[in-house]
Amino acid sequence: MNDARIPEAPLACARCGKTTDTLPLTWTCSVENGRREYFCEDCARANIRAIEGRLDSSWW
Repeated sequence: MNDARIPEAPLACARCGKTTDTLPLTWTCSVENGRREYFCEDCARANIRAIEGRLDSSWW
């Protein structure tokens, strides 16, 4: 049985496209329109205020 909380590798940042084989602890996960999206550390840091304000990534 697949656990929906564990993403399948490889992962790509929804913002810049950076890829990784395992989910680093520094990446951020967001659920938008019923779909999980992952953001790398650099993109998350650059947009932290929008993320904390719960704005959809389309706004940043």
